[in-house]
Amino acid sequence: MSAIEIRDLSKSFGPVRAVDGVSFTVESGTITGYLGPNGAGKTTTLRSLLGLVTADSGSALVNGRRYVELDRPLSEVGAVLEATNFHPGRTAYNHLRVLCTAAKLPRARVGEALEQVGLADVAGKRVLGFSMGMRQRLALATALIGDPKVYILDEPANGLDPAGIQWLRGFMRHLAHERGAAVLVSSHVLAEVEQIVDNVVIIAKGRLVRQGTLAELVSNGGAPVIRVRTPKPEALRPALERHGAQVEAVGDVLRVTGLDVEGIGGIALDERILLTEMTQERGDLQQVFLELTGEQTGEGRA
Repeated sequence: MSAIEIRDLSKSFGPVRAVDGVSFTVESGTITGYLGPNGAGKTTTLRSLLGLVTADSGSALVNGRRYVELDRPLSEVGAVLEATNFHPGRTAYNHLRVLCTAAKLPRARVGEALEQVGLADVAGKRVLGFSMGMRQRLALATALIGDPKVYILDEPANGLDPAGIQWLRGFMRHLAHERGAAVLVSSHVLAEVEQIVDNVVIIAKGRLVRQGTLAELVSNGGAPVIRVRTPKPEALRPALERHGAQVEAVGDVLRVTGLDVEGIGGIALDERILLTEMTQERGDLQQVFLELTGEQTGEGRA
């Protein structure tokens, strides 16, 4: 059973189809990036997972159940949807204390959560005076309060300075890769997402357009391209093609698919052909994202 399961999820707001038959899963011990243009349907999906939106069809499950069916939701799911839902007159400590009381969690969790997000020194300060970055950390502390194993984070880097973003990176890796949690993170900062996620789900206009591991998405659809430079490209090319490779000549460079670095090197050695360069090309997530979504901005969608 997957920690998070989205199956054929659809939701409309009047004439607008916000989410249209989306399906994907998030496994324990992994970080999945949920990406799409503004208004593509990301937040509607996350709100459906948390029972804040009722889907028209399909299902959004956490540990095999709907959020409203969870016996102790804060101990199973930690969520950050926005960093503004705080009483301005309460201190950071009291905000979390109220949650602990309502969820029947030990009071000790307040201090532990504040320590984890770096707010222990301002526990007694009122939220009214918090910066956006501090509010974002408090929202993350709220998600941590029940020590869950599933996290749903919508734009968690909003308001964080560079040091805070670096901290967030380590924080999410710790949750997933050391504590075995399932982390679903929605973000528009693709360069940041690329540094932390294991898997990627991309939607546009409410529909799923691609999913897979990060490595698969940025390696030309799973077919690595090896750049090979040699003084004798006219001799190397037919030798590689005899071994089943597809070879494209670009100037004095051969772009090779169908063989790995070791295979190409072995063939060149057998043919006594000198190689002066051999590197694997790698795309980037932003390039893949733009190619898949094009000019689809999804205006009017949530």
